Amino acid sequence: MRSINPYTQELIAEYEEHRLEEVQLFITKADRAQHLWANNPLSERVSYMRALALTLRSQKAELARLMTSEMGKPISESLAEVEKCAWLAEYLSEESHLGLDSRDVITEARHSYVTYEALGLILAVMPWNFPLWQVLQLSLPAIVAGNGILLKHASNVWGTALSIEKLFIQAGFPDHLFTTLLLTSKSIEPVVAHPAVRAVSLTGSESAGKSIAATAGRHLKKAVLELGGSDAFLVLPDAELQEAAVTAMQSRMLNSGQVCISAKRFLIHEDIFDDFVDAQIDLLSQLSIGDPMLPTTHIGPLARPELLLQLEAQLQASLQMGATCIYGGKRFNSHPQILEPSLLIDIQPDMPVWSEETFGPVMPLMRFKTLEEGIRLANDSRFGLGASIWTGDLELAKAILPKIEAGSVFVNSMVKSDPRLPFGGIKHSGFGRELSVEGIKEFVNIKTNWIN
Repeated sequence: MRSINPYTQELIAEYEEHRLEEVQLFITKADRAQHLWANNPLSERVSYMRALALTLRSQKAELARLMTSEMGKPISESLAEVEKCAWLAEYLSEESHLGLDSRDVITEARHSYVTYEALGLILAVMPWNFPLWQVLQLSLPAIVAGNGILLKHASNVWGTALSIEKLFIQAGFPDHLFTTLLLTSKSIEPVVAHPAVRAVSLTGSESAGKSIAATAGRHLKKAVLELGGSDAFLVLPDAELQEAAVTAMQSRMLNSGQVCISAKRFLIHEDIFDDFVDAQIDLLSQLSIGDPMLPTTHIGPLARPELLLQLEAQLQASLQMGATCIYGGKRFNSHPQILEPSLLIDIQPDMPVWSEETFGPVMPLMRFKTLEEGIRLANDSRFGLGASIWTGDLELAKAILPKIEAGSVFVNSMVKSDPRLPFGGIKHSGFGRELSVEGIKEFVNIKTNWIN
């Protein structure tokens, strides 16, 4: 497997996929390590989280450069990703007891209580767009609960995958508790089928989620899926327009537009639509495009050539259906993997840039007239990961919140993941939760204990 720098197009490294017999040996060692780990008290397990936070920060520059070279995100965002992972480890070192302490229940028994015990080995099938955060977002809550992790990472970030395994060793975790498996998608089923593997979590596309869910179902294994989204960004006429415009641009252009929870469908009230468009053009014109290793770069390459081809196909199909591109819309300096930030108006709900998830710097804007129409259009999607509402009337915002079909709704703020809050979606965005108390409990046996 070849790792190619998406900006320079240079070969970074070549890797050999693990053979089946190697994988079986890795699983055996991981299973042994997990059983020993689960027997440690929670107070000991959380101490390793503090060590991991220190290890992450000590290697922040090296990890950031590796991620940027492998998948092309701007280096400033790679540095921030490492820092966020350290924050998660620190949060778990302080708050894990909230999800794992036993709970007494008053019954007619002498003593009845509920405990939260590790399941075993969890297979993590992870994407390339946040190659460190996505892995640790899933893995750290599961590990602090007593589980072990088998990582099957995206093949274009195998260098980062191997580095994550080294991080755990350097932080003092037991050998093999976190194990990277260099596998392609076609080799996943034997891992899911292994009796030591108790659950699987995937972050990726709808098609990948359906495949993993079917495989897990055949083998009666729990699955957690985060399958992306097409988040609505709903701007009411009384919103603070400039702040909304800036946040809209930041949400859509983060990671060169390759973010599951970024805003992708922008619903702007007709009274402020033209002003919002003008503000957006001004903001987009200030973005620096090019070498992601430069700290001043905002937009870099998409991670793989086929991703740009897919995005261009969605863009061109929408233009043919009547959309108008009023900014950008072409490759930057003819680079094979960089698309200019692109702003589209005259959008209809059946256009690909609206009805499908777009992974890249494409920003479609649609007008709406009434609040009821805005809410209906926001929910008119098969996805349900997040949504953002912008208004100066907070009481109105509170009334809108239960009407929005999404796993997260943020008022006057960008949708984001936060260690303190559960993260996940509904509808075709998947099921299950990561982070916070709910994420800590996602891969545990919730056990009833009754003593007479």
